[in-house]
Amino acid sequence: MKIDNLADDTHYTLADLRYLMSRLRDSETGCPWDIKQNFKSIISCTLEEVYEVVDAIETEDPEQLKEELGDLLFQIIFYSQLGQEQNLFDFDDIISLITTKLLRRHPHVFPLGTLTSVRDTKEAVNADTINQSWEAIKQQERTKKGASQIFDDIPLALPALTRAVKLQKRASTVGFDWPSIVLVVAKINEEIEELNTEMAEGDEDSIVEELGDIMFSCVNLARHLKRDPETVMRHANRKFQRRFQTMQSFLGDQDFDQLSDHQMESLWTQVKQAEQ
Repeated sequence: MKIDNLADDTHYTLADLRYLMSRLRDSETGCPWDIKQNFKSIISCTLEEVYEVVDAIETEDPEQLKEELGDLLFQIIFYSQLGQEQNLFDFDDIISLITTKLLRRHPHVFPLGTLTSVRDTKEAVNADTINQSWEAIKQQERTKKGASQIFDDIPLALPALTRAVKLQKRASTVGFDWPSIVLVVAKINEEIEELNTEMAEGDEDSIVEELGDIMFSCVNLARHLKRDPETVMRHANRKFQRRFQTMQSFLGDQDFDQLSDHQMESLWTQVKQAEQ
């Protein structure tokens, strides 16, 4: 199908995007794929778009980021259209709710909880004070929602490393935390020794458990170093991929299985030195 007369300089608005979404969902003239979707069926699409936004940010590609943010925004528009069709909520409800929540969580900026209220001083607000206030307000919100346990509102579907950070941060709000990085590192070494013991005994279930303890402790170390473990791991993945592909380029037509362990290690060292 040939499409003519598309103006490259056309500037669309949020209202246009919402209208487009309603047209896509029209039961008679819409897109068959969009029509058959529901809240659960587009979850995977949403997750994919989030990771593509992250990738665009980390590769410092502003044009790609602009496009990926649009794709992510479309997911929100899609969910709001589904909610509107079922008389659950619409896009305006989403905007109103998040604005209200942010006003409530930033009393140091909006003291009266309204957009028009302002602080009566220009003095900088202490970051620790802000964090304490933020956590206190969030706890009030959790209590209001009926969350009786401290971890109740931490989603099970989060990536494991991210959920580990949230569990640890939440526990730290009631004082359950290591007081220093030195102790966190000591705990990692302790867990490694426990894993060595279980590996020597060959207990598979215990090996898995101790390996999990090491990974959980490493997340704790990243948190104490004020680093996001997901970001750290993505960086490590990219570094490994880059170095391995460089090894392949050095080999040319030669296969890895033709190399001895010593040759592989030597080549890996060569790649690392070339990067430096």
